[in-house]
This record gives sequence, structure tokens and C-alpha cells, in this order.
Amino acid sequence: MKYEEVCSIKLSKRQEAIMEIVRKSGPITGKRIAEQLSLSRAALRPDLAILTMAGNLEARPRVGYFINKDMRTSFQSVQAARQKVSEYKAHPIVIQKSATVYDAIVQLFLEDVGTIYAVDENGHLAGVISRKDLLRATLGNKNHEELPISIIMTRMPNIVMIEQGETLLDAAKKMIDFQVDSLPVVKEIDKGTHTYAVLGRITKTTITKAYLEILGQ
Repeated sequence: MKYEEVCSIKLSKRQEAIMEIVRKSGPITGKRIAEQLSLSRAALRPDLAILTMAGNLEARPRVGYFINKDMRTSFQSVQAARQKVSEYKAHPIVIQKSATVYDAIVQLFLEDVGTIYAVDENGHLAGVISRKDLLRATLGNKNHEELPISIIMTRMPNIVMIEQGETLLDAAKKMIDFQVDSLPVVKEIDKGTHTYAVLGRITKTTITKAYLEILGQ
């Protein structure tokens, strides 16, 4: 999604450049915008008029041009949605797939997370264990100190994952569509065997913090 897609008109490259200058430096006069673009004020005047009439910019005498407040919010929302997972992923909380349900409960508690990832001896993703999985496993089961997590974990191909190059919007959509609270951030090692290295995690809290950080700038 590009910036012009949140505008009422499709912007030219020059208009996009004007919007970027005003976003960073506004309020700013037409003279200063022209200087930054190495253009005359006369050459710039039609673009400024279009952007102002379209509602992208507002202008005040002796103040200059600044981003329309509603348009700024839209732009920041788009920017937040476009942020890459790689920039916001947290350290993955992993456990060996040979561990027990009791081990997983202890680690979940100590790390204060809602989901942990099971890995094999090579550190590759083998499964996902959520708080709900552990709760179901312990209800009426007194052998959770011996019960292996491999019995209760979600396995391939049912693990919902995300890669570093995808966006926070992609992550949010996956969490909603599949009703999960956490996504392992992975890198594919072998497509034929569905082997993935775990590089991090993205949670609903991660996404919320990222949006607040960007929208609060």
C-alpha cells in the first residue's frame, strides 16, 4: 500500500516529494519547499494548489503549508501497517520438543509469555504450545511431569508462521484469521521438508506497541 492510496487523488512523484517534505518539516513555506526541490515557486504553485484543494495539505498565511490532521493520521496508520516484521520481532521463547508439559508450564511462567515454540535438536521449529494447550493438558491429568509436549503441541503443517519480510499488517491479519496470539518469525531452511529456523516472535502486544510508537511520533 502506497501513500497515495490513502489520498483522494493519485499523486505525482513531485507531489509525493512535496508531501514528504511537509510531513517532515511542516509548517513550511512554499519558498522553502521550492528550494528543497530546486524548483521555482511558480513551477511548484500548481502542485501546491492541487494538494491543498484535495485536502492533503492545509495552508495559512505567514505560516506555510502543513499536513491535514486527518491525512496525517491516515498516513501514519499506513506507515505503521507497512513496517516489516524484522524490525519489531522479539526474542523467541523456545523449548526442546523432548521436554515435558511441566517443563513448558514452568518456562511459560518464568518468561511471562502466552506461547512458546518447540524446537528439535537442530533448533528448527517443531511445534507451538499455547497457554490453552497447557491448560487442557493439565486438567484431570496428574502425569504432566511425564507427559511430553510433543503430544499436545501444534505441528506442521498447522503452525501459523510469518517471515521477516512480511509486514505488521500481514501479522495482524494472520492472528485474526487463525485466532492465535503469537506468530513464530521463521526462515525457511528446506522447502521440501518444511524445515524452518526460528528467528523471533510477533505477538498482539508487539503490534500494539509498534502502532502506538509510530502514531505517537
